[in-house]
Amino acid sequence: MAKLEAYHKGLDYSYAPGIFPATECLKNAPERCLRLLLSSQSEKSEGAAKLRMAAEAKGIRCEIADRALERISKKENCFAAMVYRKEEGVFDADSPHIVLHHPSDSGNLGTILRTALGFGLCNIAIIRPAVDSDDPRVTRSSMGAAFSMNVRHFDSFEEYRAEFPQRQLFPFMLTGAVPLDEAVKKVSGPFSLIMGNEASGLPDEFATYGISTLIPHSAKIDSLNLAIAAGIGMYAFTHKE
Repeated sequence: MAKLEAYHKGLDYSYAPGIFPATECLKNAPERCLRLLLSSQSEKSEGAAKLRMAAEAKGIRCEIADRALERISKKENCFAAMVYRKEEGVFDADSPHIVLHHPSDSGNLGTILRTALGFGLCNIAIIRPAVDSDDPRVTRSSMGAAFSMNVRHFDSFEEYRAEFPQRQLFPFMLTGAVPLDEAVKKVSGPFSLIMGNEASGLPDEFATYGISTLIPHSAKIDSLNLAIAAGIGMYAFTHKE
């Protein structure tokens, strides 16, 4: 097998660093798993031993690769990483979508993926330009949830909208016209929750798309963190009466 490179966006593979993310990759996307990298210290970890046994049972190559793990994880205590093939997800058109417009922070994206999975929202549209959803930092911060999600990328919101023209849109904005508790009552079919960039939010024109939604909060802050706002929105729309 070819020598592994330090991760960059142009590769057709990436890494799931950490025992738990690597295990989730193997469990939920075994057909994408290419190679399991292990630390020479991994025999000290029961989790790493179980992961190796599971990988070997599926015919996945396992190897000791300390230097590669250091490059991938930037941490000395990373016992394992799964090398996996990148792949675009396939959306269920009738289920809710989360649309992330130009997200830029890997930690936020990973947290959103994990939160969305927790609320059963598995279709994630990412509008470019955006942080690389296959960056190992995203995979790790999602704690492997990324491998249970359908993540798709679009070059513009117009491209997304053209493919799914009949969906009810709920853009989350600081200038939203409808408070969150009222917005959830207006759902009448397949819907999309749209979240903007961490720094700039959604462009003003999104106020004209569907039902612009506001999460009320104290005037002592100017806005909520993207991952927090997304979590509040996802909870509200999946627990509506």
